[in-house]
Order: sequence, then C-alpha cells, then structure tokens
Amino acid sequence: MNKYKLFFTCAASLLLMSSCYDLDRYPEDQLSAGTFFQTQDHADQAMMGVYSQMTHNDVFGRQFGFDCLGGVGAGYDAPSYPNIGRGTYTTTEGAVGDKFKQLYEGVTRANIVLQNVDQCDMSDELKTRYKSEARFMRALYYFTLLDFWGGVPIYDETTIVAEDFSNMLNPRSSAEEVRTFIIKDLDDAIANLPADWDESNKGRATSGAAMALKGKVLLYNKQYQEAATCFENVINSGKYALYSDYANLFKPGGDESSEMIFAIQNIGGVGTDFGMPMTFFMGSRASYGSCWNNVMAATDFVDSYEWKDGRTFDWDEVIPGFNESDAIKQETFYATLNKDLNEVTTYPAAKDKLLEMYNKRDPRMMASIIMPYTTYKGWYSNAPMDTEYVITEKSGQTNEKNGFIRVNGNYEMYLWRKFVAEYDMNGAINNREDTPINFPLIRYADVLLMLAECYNQTDQQTKAVDLINQVRARVDMPGLNSGPSHLKATTKEQVFERIKHERAIELAGEGLSFSDMKRWGLLETLAGEVKGFTGQFYYNRVVQSRDYLWPIPNNEIQKNPSLKENQNPGW
Repeated sequence: MNKYKLFFTCAASLLLMSSCYDLDRYPEDQLSAGTFFQTQDHADQAMMGVYSQMTHNDVFGRQFGFDCLGGVGAGYDAPSYPNIGRGTYTTTEGAVGDKFKQLYEGVTRANIVLQNVDQCDMSDELKTRYKSEARFMRALYYFTLLDFWGGVPIYDETTIVAEDFSNMLNPRSSAEEVRTFIIKDLDDAIANLPADWDESNKGRATSGAAMALKGKVLLYNKQYQEAATCFENVINSGKYALYSDYANLFKPGGDESSEMIFAIQNIGGVGTDFGMPMTFFMGSRASYGSCWNNVMAATDFVDSYEWKDGRTFDWDEVIPGFNESDAIKQETFYATLNKDLNEVTTYPAAKDKLLEMYNKRDPRMMASIIMPYTTYKGWYSNAPMDTEYVITEKSGQTNEKNGFIRVNGNYEMYLWRKFVAEYDMNGAINNREDTPINFPLIRYADVLLMLAECYNQTDQQTKAVDLINQVRARVDMPGLNSGPSHLKATTKEQVFERIKHERAIELAGEGLSFSDMKRWGLLETLAGEVKGFTGQFYYNRVVQSRDYLWPIPNNEIQKNPSLKENQNPGW
C-alpha cells in the first residue's frame, strides 16, 4: 500500500470541503488556509483533497454509468442516469445539477492549492510542481464541464471563495475560451510535472498524463493534427505500453501497470476503504456485500463482439431463427430448477452451443461480461461462493446461497465481470461501495485509438489501421486488412467504423461511450427499445438534439442570473 493512497484517504477531512456553491465562509472549528499551509506534508494533503474529488459519485465515481447513455450499457436507478436515458430530465435534474456543482468543487480545491502553496516551507521547485499538479487537475475538471455543458464560467486562483462567494457571478465564457484556459493549464503541467513518480507517490499526475489529456481536448475539438502530435509524444516517450493480459488489466496488479496513463486510485480493506462503487452498482446480488446490478451490459452491445476470426457475429448462425423469435430466445436460455430451487433439473438444450460460442468470440467479451451459464466467483454468508449465471422462466428463483447468480430486479440482461470484485479479493475489499481496483480515465489503448482517429481524419488510413491492430493483437484478434474480405478497412468510412467498434469493445465499462457518441454526432442512432437477451422489453432509449449539451442547472441560474442569458440549445 503506497503513501499516495494513504494520503488520499485522509484528505476529505481538510479545509478543502468548501464548495464555491455551498459555503460563503469557513466554520470556526475547521482549519483555514491561513493556518494550514505551512509544510510539504500540508501541501501533499491539500493536493490529495484535489484528487479525492474525482471519486465523488457525481464527478467520476459513477463514470461507468455513462455507458448506459452511450449504447454500451443499460440499467435502472440513479447509477444508470435513467431520466436522461429515457428523455424525461429537465433543468432541475439532480444528476445534472450535482455533476455541475461537484466539478466546480474540484476546481475550487485546485484553486485553493494554487493560492496557498507558496506559503509552505519547501523549495521553489517543489512549489512549481505542486502548482502544475493542481493545474492538471483543474484542467481535467474544466474539460469535463466543457464536454457536458460547453462554455461555462471560468474561476481561476484569483477567486478566493471565503471572500468572494457572494460575488461569484461570472457569465459563461465561450467554449473556445474555456478550451484555451484548459490548454494553458495543461501546457504548464507538461512543462513542470515529472515523467514518473516514486513508488510512494505512484498514481499522481505526470507530464505524460497531461500530454495525453491535451491530445484528448484537441481531438474533441477536431484539431486532429495538433492532437496527433500530442498522442505521438505520449507513445514515443517509451513510458507506456499495452498490458499483456486484458482481463487482469482491471484487477490488482494490472491496474497499476504502465498502460494506466492516469487512473483514479482506489483502495479497500478495514479502515482504509476509499474508492469507487463499481462492485456495488455493476455487481449482482451474488457479489461481495450483495449488490444491485444497476449498470448492466446492453444486449446489442454484447452481440457486437466479433467471432475470433473477425467476422460479425450473427445469432442465427448459432441458433436458427433466434433473431426474429422471442420464443426461440427464451428456449435458448431458460433452465428449470427443482422444487427446492437449489439444483438445475433441466438446462436449456442450447447450453453447450452457448458455451462453445462464447469461446469462439473476441476474448474481451468473456473478460468483460458474465454470460449465461458461465461462472462467477461470488460471496455469500461471509465466505466464497462459486456461482453460475442460470436463467429461469419464473423470476426470483435463483439465489446465491444455492450457487446461482441472483440478479436484482430479475433482469434478463448481461452482467459486468470487468471491475467487479471476485470473492472478497483476498481480503482487499471491505465495503461494497469501495472497490479496490484503480479506475482508468486515460490508458494507453485509449491513446492508440484516439491517435488512430486522428490519422483517419487526416487521410492516413494505413497508419490508423496499424494502431487499431496493436489493440486487437493484445487479445489475438486478427488484424484488419490481413486477408479475408470481412477484415477489409481501407476507406475513411470503413476505418471509422472499425475505430467506433474497437473503442466500444476495448473501453467497455469505462464510461467513455457517451462522450464518444456525442462528439461523433451519433447519439440519435442509439434511440429505440432496450431489451434483454430473451427479448424482454425494459424501456425506450430516447434521444433528442438537446442531449448533446446538458442544461445549465436551474439552481445555478437562480444563484447567478447571468447564466440564464445563454442557456444551451433546446432548454
């Protein structure tokens, strides 16, 4: 357990809990900036307060849930953003207002470090490094605001929250002004952050992370050549590489590999549980602590995993008539249990075909998804329990105490394996809301695919395909343009379709699909019925043009009337 993570756990109790939208003064019983910033240890703790805001549910703590808005996931209740996915949200939507507020809390924490670190007794070189670290984090928070809202008010370190709260009435800056502000912060971080940290500080922002984030900011603005230069710098640095084992990349060990360019550091264990609720919201009732599967994998997405030879998967090739008949779907998946519900009496006739088919698909499917009639290392009655994902026609029959995966809500949908705790992770997990697996915000495979997109947009299809093939080769998927016609990708349109597919498959569960589909102008293609793998209808995915930018929250407009003048389109 490294020092960085220990700092992370204690930072939340500091003076930094001072949202620019909640507090206009510091309580007398709390530390103030004037008394706190004296030593490097203080600077470290304050900086960890900036980082710790990432784990807030409304910042990146439920980042995986955005896949439910991007076509990769489906779900119910708050972690899946149901009002947004069903098109019923308004300017008073809690998920919208809370994300806006908590991202600004992150900005405020970064600004407090920038305002006060010079008071600490340490070298000018260290002060510069801490300032650049704070600027990187401020850039990350502002980039997320830009992605969801477009232009937003800019508050830099000249704003003293304790003094200026009632005067924080800046109007919205333009998207270009916000982007320029972000790039300036990232250029500073690139110039002054270390390429590496020692083991005790592993996970903190680096110059490579700043370069990768700058490339992403530029890519989202369609500045493809400039973005490509940033991504090339990351790749040519020699600091990063694809981890050899895709499945283990999202488990302890792999989550600290050189593929993780910048990841949220999560930790578990008695007295040190501090992290994100992946298991809580992605796991099932069979998972540690009995969880809720609020965020599941969308049926259409799972069907998009290719055969191992790179062909497009088609259910009718496995089960004739499957695509058009819900009755055949149900016959394919339903088993029956004995009267005590503790044993399968009849498996579906297609069980062996299913298991054979799974093993002939892109290996990332089995690494990421719990498929029907495969096993999962669950937890029941404070002990390990090997469970099987059995589907029955009568709901509510399966239970983890009998060795089955129990799906909350009886959803007949695919479940996540990626990021979900197995057993009790050898004692590492102590709280189902704190999964001790680092969560990537930028990793090397993502950079390779973003650079491929830049190359494709600048008519360098061969170079784009080479990068896509690097990602596919990690899991022994055949390279594009390697022979068969079904692997052909030579035109810009063909290569883009491959990039779109590869990003969905490679980055599944990481919550990037919503932003991808927005920036590609493809949200409308996601509209339609959301069904389970047996054909069961669950809800309609509703998309409107207004969804590309969320509304400035109504409560923020009430506090700052100048925001009303430039509400986002459709709101």
